[in-house]
Amino acid sequence: MSKRILISGASIAGNTAAFWLGKLGFDVTVVEKWPDFRKGGQNIDVRDVGRDVLRRMGLDEAALDRGTKEEGTAWIDHDGEVVAEFVTEDLGADGPTAELEILRGDLAELIYDAAKDRCDFRFGDSIAEFIDHADRVEVTFQSGRIDSFDAVIIAEGVGSASRELVFPGENEPRWMDLTIAYFTIPRASDDDRMWRWYNTTHGRSISLRPDDHGTARAMLSIRKPHEGEQDWNEEQQRAFLRDQFKDAGWQADRVLAGLDQTDDFYFDVLRQVRLENWSKGRIALLGDAAWCATPMAGIGATLAVTGAYVLAQELARNADIETAFSRYEQAMRPMVEDGQGVPKFGIKMMNPQTSIGIKFLHAALHLASTPPLRKVMGTAFSRKLKTPDLDVYAT
Repeated sequence: MSKRILISGASIAGNTAAFWLGKLGFDVTVVEKWPDFRKGGQNIDVRDVGRDVLRRMGLDEAALDRGTKEEGTAWIDHDGEVVAEFVTEDLGADGPTAELEILRGDLAELIYDAAKDRCDFRFGDSIAEFIDHADRVEVTFQSGRIDSFDAVIIAEGVGSASRELVFPGENEPRWMDLTIAYFTIPRASDDDRMWRWYNTTHGRSISLRPDDHGTARAMLSIRKPHEGEQDWNEEQQRAFLRDQFKDAGWQADRVLAGLDQTDDFYFDVLRQVRLENWSKGRIALLGDAAWCATPMAGIGATLAVTGAYVLAQELARNADIETAFSRYEQAMRPMVEDGQGVPKFGIKMMNPQTSIGIKFLHAALHLASTPPLRKVMGTAFSRKLKTPDLDVYAT
């Protein structure tokens, strides 16, 4: 009889794990707290080893076809003029905009569609309690249903509630001093295919990115120490952003008008998840629940698909669950630690507090965008990480 695996979370990491475990013959159940599959979300990219995983799934070309068609990145001044521009096809390597740019929900849905016939997806429910027995994990769900599994994979987000049931108080987050919000707004006639990034004083920035759905993806960010804003209710968070950006300039009025209408609002105070272990007994963490590197690292989706693939393969290669979890962690730790090594100096540099700081940033970016230095900039955004050797799983 095949092993029964429960995965909590139906986003990129959870769906990738479900795809591979189902393909490898496991009996897979995926539980997701949202009542329906969540579409939308902001731009993400998949690079290097993550692209290799998508190729092995037969999904790389489909992901490219569903991409946002973003052509590069441009920094904008207060008058709306471009001060520095990085066009992807000119860089020779992945720069701020990667070859594969796709919306979070579109990639998650692509993988879900490939996995759903092999797995049992249950929406509108979540985990309430675990009891890890010697030979199984007994799970009580919020719906009241009780079931047993050979192993449980928690593939939720940075604020995973299920993680706290298993690792209470063990996460020691690294706060990045950046508050960020993402949401969708109507597309304007003068929007192009570039990621436009605007900085203003007090560490604030506005960015607009294209998508392939006839809308635009807005981001508001503020560099400041965290003060618990992630725990506010949504209306408090929206009011906070309106107050902070009411005098920001450029397209702030348009973005704030969109904020009032959007139905896919996401707000967070960025922090990395730092844990000594990603598993206990028959329960393991995956994706942001295990190691959130934050969007500043630029490799969240790459880590998600890679980690899910490695975890599934190790479960297939090792009859003992705890051994499989240990080897998965050994394989992924170096890549995660590399990815989490985002210096806070870089965040400060890219989010100046003063007008003079913005002028220095724009001057540096303009210099970096010139032909002699352009490829250096591309290399900085496509740094090589200590990735696991996927060839050991080739068969």
